[in-house]
Amino acid sequence: MMQAEPSDIHPVSDRMLKRSQKEVLLNQEGLVLWLSGLSGSGKSTMAIALEQKLHSEGFFTQILDGDNIRTGLNSNLGFSDEDRRENIRRIAEVAKLMAHSGTVVICSFITPLREFRELARRIVGKEDLLEVYVKASLETCEARDVKGLYAKAREGKVRNFTGKDSGFEEPAGPDLVLETETETVGQSRDRLYDLVRPRIVAKA
Repeated sequence: MMQAEPSDIHPVSDRMLKRSQKEVLLNQEGLVLWLSGLSGSGKSTMAIALEQKLHSEGFFTQILDGDNIRTGLNSNLGFSDEDRRENIRRIAEVAKLMAHSGTVVICSFITPLREFRELARRIVGKEDLLEVYVKASLETCEARDVKGLYAKAREGKVRNFTGKDSGFEEPAGPDLVLETETETVGQSRDRLYDLVRPRIVAKA
């Protein structure tokens, strides 16, 4: 199959509606919120809690969650470092498109390596991305084992599992750290909300 050459690609961005026009329609500003952390740290819980609160105030949002994306868009990817990188690249490209449509995008992905998080920031654009570390120790996450993945990893049924077979590098200088071992869901959600809301309120 022949691949398209750069000279065969003709973007039509200059003729499309501008981002600002869509943000005016939605009465909000687009944003990508990127939640990273170990499996079981509380990323999905935080994403859902924040989305519900924002929705109740009339904000238009979309959650991109690791498990959901891997059953559809990225169902052909595994968990090697190469596949994880491609997973993040695709997600970041989708999140960027959605933010440019005025949507508040809440991304919930382990994103284990700093280079992956930097890749997401480069694609989305640093002015459009807020990075949040949902922090909980490996011991706590394993004790929670919400999805039963740690048990499967111990039995050798899950390969390249983050925290067991594959490492996790803590974010350096995220916009916010949520300590889900010591905070209630409500406390963490409110701190997240306080970070996000000023950024997405439409400018007068």
